Amino acid sequence: MTYQSKIIEAGNTIGTETHWNGIEAESVARMRLQNRFQTGLDIARYTARIMREDMAAYDLDPANYTQSLGCWHGFIGQQKMISIKKHFGTTKGRYLYLSGWMVAALRSEFGPLPDQSMHEKTSVPALIEELYTFLRQADARELGGLFRDLDKAREGGDEVEAKRIEHAIDAYETHVVPIVADIDAGFGNAEATYLLAKKFIEAGACCIQIENQVSDEKQCGHQDGKVTVPHEDFIAKIRAVRYAFMELGVDEGLIVARTDSLGAGLTKQIAFTREAGDIGDQYNAFLDCEEVETVGHGDVLISRDGKLLRPKRLPSNLYQFRSGTGEDRCVLDSIHALQNGADLLWIETEKPHIGQIGGMVSRIREVIPNAKLVYNNSPSFNWTLNFRQQVFDAWQAAGKDVSAFDRARLMSIDYDATELAAEADERIRTFQKDAAREAGIFHHLITLPTYHTAALSTDNLAKEYFGDAGMLGYVKGVQREEIRQGIACVKHQNMAGSDLGDDHKEYFAGEAALKAGGAHNTMNQFAA
Repeated sequence: MTYQSKIIEAGNTIGTETHWNGIEAESVARMRLQNRFQTGLDIARYTARIMREDMAAYDLDPANYTQSLGCWHGFIGQQKMISIKKHFGTTKGRYLYLSGWMVAALRSEFGPLPDQSMHEKTSVPALIEELYTFLRQADARELGGLFRDLDKAREGGDEVEAKRIEHAIDAYETHVVPIVADIDAGFGNAEATYLLAKKFIEAGACCIQIENQVSDEKQCGHQDGKVTVPHEDFIAKIRAVRYAFMELGVDEGLIVARTDSLGAGLTKQIAFTREAGDIGDQYNAFLDCEEVETVGHGDVLISRDGKLLRPKRLPSNLYQFRSGTGEDRCVLDSIHALQNGADLLWIETEKPHIGQIGGMVSRIREVIPNAKLVYNNSPSFNWTLNFRQQVFDAWQAAGKDVSAFDRARLMSIDYDATELAAEADERIRTFQKDAAREAGIFHHLITLPTYHTAALSTDNLAKEYFGDAGMLGYVKGVQREEIRQGIACVKHQNMAGSDLGDDHKEYFAGEAALKAGGAHNTMNQFAA
């Protein structure tokens, strides 16, 4: 509906109620436009369609990959989307990522925690709701500015400008985008996963990422000690999430199945198997076993091909996989996940290497031709060192002289101005584009960017402000840059909703409204 049709619609409703004195149809239309999404389910359905369309576009051309950055606060997510609209004019292909790591580290009532699913499970859906509250407020604030500009044009008698602004209102693009939300390993059994997934979806999540680790001893994907579960256990949780989506009427909701098998050498269970070659037998085939003829006290044995085998069991009662089977297990995990309800894959790797990722994806695509990945461009990787070593190895394999470089210390600042460093940086710059084309990566994300940017910017401010620079440390390093770069938050009262409140006061009280945006509001100092 257009802006004018919404005014007419509101006017028709008001016209049937003779005692609604002072209710203005245009004010109602404005408030409705500023509150386009009534519930989290409205958001989930809207954003799920966006992701489905983006996936279809990627299948046609891998240059259409998508990106996101991780968030731990609604304001952070809001500012990312405001910045994206400011710099690129559209949010198309840009999402938000909600990292369980950041929730554990920054939002748990227990205080900072490692990424081991020890934080309160409801803190994640609470953050989804918070993120969308801030994104919806960004819409309301930006539309409010257009409404003010429209009133100004009308007051000045500029009908052409007024029409232009009305067209801008009709074509307005929301800040509300898909959130890829991390449910860890499901926080319990399949029923617990289903109940929590419903909370995610009701808060607005259209895409839920779940991993194949055990839920009671889950580890960060880039730490040691990871333990996986048999495929049937993981598939049950994928189904639980799908049922949650369908129960709530978000049929286009997406599931990202994450495998941690590349770095996980342990399993808590021997999979149940009915016959040779079934899904359980395929999982058990990777167990590190030895053939036995006599049974020892407490032995756990399995039978395969007429032989009696003893799986290697640790004092922790965990079973060990054979060394070097990680990639094979990742491929099998991925195929079974996509065949049983998952829409996208996440393969957690120990380094950003297109050849390694692409090799696994090509094997998966032999069975599932349109398999697509979500990939963690993780801050846990030393990107500088990894890519300098990749260039070093490529040069060495090509017979190029690398005697001027020590591979073990390529991170050194001594190499920053070298040709090798420049080539490595170029590979980093094009990594997402290259990996989208060569490794089937539909969505690139950075899990913890604002954790690191907050630490870096705070360190720089503290060094200046508490040092010789004093107040100039803040003014030069923060406020002046906000003004020069057009950062909306320099008017922090406006960003927090002060002008929105003034608009509402005027709707409610007319000329009697006591508004905050008068001549003595210090935000007027930033009008230029």
